Amino acid sequence: MTHHELYYDTIIKATNAISHCRDPEEVALVSAESVRTVFNAKGCSVFLVDRETNELKLVASHGLSQEYLNKGPIHFMQSISEAKDATPIAIYDIMDDPRIEYPMEAKKEGIASLLGVPIVSHNKIMGALRLYTAEPWEFSIQDITVVQAIAQICGMAMDMCRLHKGYKSSIEILKGMRDKDSFDCHKWTPHEGVPTSVSQSICDY
Repeated sequence: MTHHELYYDTIIKATNAISHCRDPEEVALVSAESVRTVFNAKGCSVFLVDRETNELKLVASHGLSQEYLNKGPIHFMQSISEAKDATPIAIYDIMDDPRIEYPMEAKKEGIASLLGVPIVSHNKIMGALRLYTAEPWEFSIQDITVVQAIAQICGMAMDMCRLHKGYKSSIEILKGMRDKDSFDCHKWTPHEGVPTSVSQSICDY
């Protein structure tokens, strides 16, 4: 199998797995597992931006120890800037890069190199997907492109899952309004009672 075919096959398999997810958390976990498995890497994590604290909050991880995951907060504006600047960041040596917030913890975990890519949906930055390798790794353009593609699919899928949950909630509210004691049937319209949050982008948080 050529590299081109391998990358294409990777994206197809990841997309198929993610398409079966029904919750944002499941989407994140499947994305992390897919990326780690494809690259036979040390681990992979998915983060979402917390706009109130300016931190990247971990939502899913595969292959990393709980001790490393609990190392401390990751600052959105100060550390690796893939989420802030919406651009991929490849770090060959985590012990020789000032952007790494916890280099000693990473070394103890057995991490040598890191690739971080933004998770974007509807032109809004949602978070970041990070791939960790146990051996020093010169990430190629093809490597970065594949991880970016999966991160993009991850973002869109999480968006769709949340919207689906919002619509389901709206339908339940509308069903409840059909109770004869809860509305005047001569004045009721299909749009009354729909939460205003449903019409907003889920990325506006």
